[in-house]
Amino acid sequence: MKYMILIHSNPQSLALWETLTDEQQMDLGRGHMKLTEELAESGELVVSEGLADPATARWVSVRDGEKIVSDGPFAEVKEHLAGFYLIECESLERAIEWAAKVPDAHLREVEVRPILDMSGWEF
Repeated sequence: MKYMILIHSNPQSLALWETLTDEQQMDLGRGHMKLTEELAESGELVVSEGLADPATARWVSVRDGEKIVSDGPFAEVKEHLAGFYLIECESLERAIEWAAKVPDAHLREVEVRPILDMSGWEF
């Protein structure tokens, strides 16, 4: 089964980040690199990435056949996705074990969400 471990950022987590020393910030980055290596060695890593600043995002929609592109995020957005790990493992419990190793989990919550398996669906 595939699971996403989602790392969110918000004003509180950004404020906490600012209180960390340069060394603590580097340790967090090194922790992500170590976790990625551990997941790869276990064979359970599908992909892992951090995401760029949401100010660089674009929102895309189609209305009446016309593509509409706007800058993101909207002003009312306070939380954004900062990064993720896509893993494939035998159970939710195993995914939770990996999530507990995400360096950010020591500072705030990270989300574990099963990937929707549509392989048996008929359209």
